[in-house]
Amino acid sequence: MHVSTDILTWVAVVLTVGIFSFLWKDNPFYKFCEHLFVGISLGYFISLTWYNAVYPDLFRPLFVQPLSEVSLGNKLLFIIPLLLGLCYFCRFIPRVSWLVRFPMAFVLGWGAGVTIPAVLQTSIIRQMQGTFLTPGIFARWDVFLWAIISFVGVVCSVLYFFFSREHKGALKVASETGIVFLMVGFGASFGYTVMARMSLLIGRFQFLLRDWLGLIQ
Repeated sequence: MHVSTDILTWVAVVLTVGIFSFLWKDNPFYKFCEHLFVGISLGYFISLTWYNAVYPDLFRPLFVQPLSEVSLGNKLLFIIPLLLGLCYFCRFIPRVSWLVRFPMAFVLGWGAGVTIPAVLQTSIIRQMQGTFLTPGIFARWDVFLWAIISFVGVVCSVLYFFFSREHKGALKVASETGIVFLMVGFGASFGYTVMARMSLLIGRFQFLLRDWLGLIQ
């Protein structure tokens, strides 16, 4: 047994034990570690956003660079995202708090317009193409079977969200089959999440037993 003398290791141990103390009950030590983590994470991401996005892509071309480097037309265009960003702070002013709807609507609309086609293309169309265009798909019965199962799962899952008609008859059977595929997918996602969390837990125990106490190699 060789206990570490590194001060940073001891700080990490104290914070780790503080988070683990929630297993006993909610206590001020855990709340302190939780708030410290949230505060440091928020400060880090704010500085990261400022130096990697806001300053080089908005503040510098709008206020620092001269007209010889950035034209007047481009500078005027930069005012639009600046105003949208400032509208977020209107949330703290009750009289003009409604202005926050404009940047939120823009972000949600832009995000939906960009994300939905990308997800449809990569997660559905490309997956189906890769399944049915696999070389030798008709030569191996197991590959062909999984291709049919994937196709049926996608179609039935989509039909489950088809609400323009009442789910009865063939549509009811297809939607109920889609529920099965959805539950399998959710279960697999949950299992993956649990395994990821267990991996983090094992990493923390390895840190305590190896880097701090020196009980394992």
